[in-house]
Amino acid sequence: MSFALADYLPYLVNRIGARLAEGFSAEVARFGVTLQEWRVLAALWPDHTRSQIELAALTTIETSTLSRLLTAMERRGLVQRARSRDDARVVGVAASAKGKDTTRAILPLAQRYEAMAVAGLNPAEVKRLKALLVRVFANLPEPVSPRRGSAARAGLAAAASASAGSPES
Repeated sequence: MSFALADYLPYLVNRIGARLAEGFSAEVARFGVTLQEWRVLAALWPDHTRSQIELAALTTIETSTLSRLLTAMERRGLVQRARSRDDARVVGVAASAKGKDTTRAILPLAQRYEAMAVAGLNPAEVKRLKALLVRVFANLPEPVSPRRGSAARAGLAAAASASAGSPES
């Protein structure tokens, strides 16, 4: 059986993600947010109100971790939460004015990191790469975990459509 770690897709994706996250995390810290907080703000950009379940799926943040994160972000004035008028069980999350200002300030940095990652690829290759990554993600089964529930699959379609033009790093 032939196997080369350097050609193993999960290894390659992990290396890319780790390299981007390390540098980007250090830079967004200057804006007073963590990488996870940035993912939440990016998922709410520009004027989305999302349920916590949808945010968990879009940001790949476990729901109980996300709940604590949102509490901290709300205390710092970055997000606002409100119960849905249609379903009192659903809590909607939206970026506050401060959260939008923070996101607006970070967007050029996020776009710079994406540009670094795809340097040397032409626009058609970048578009194809993104489409292939969305397809690879769609191929993967939802992790079976009592802590995650079905949030990941519930947000797959939203994540796929959002990723096409997302500032997410």
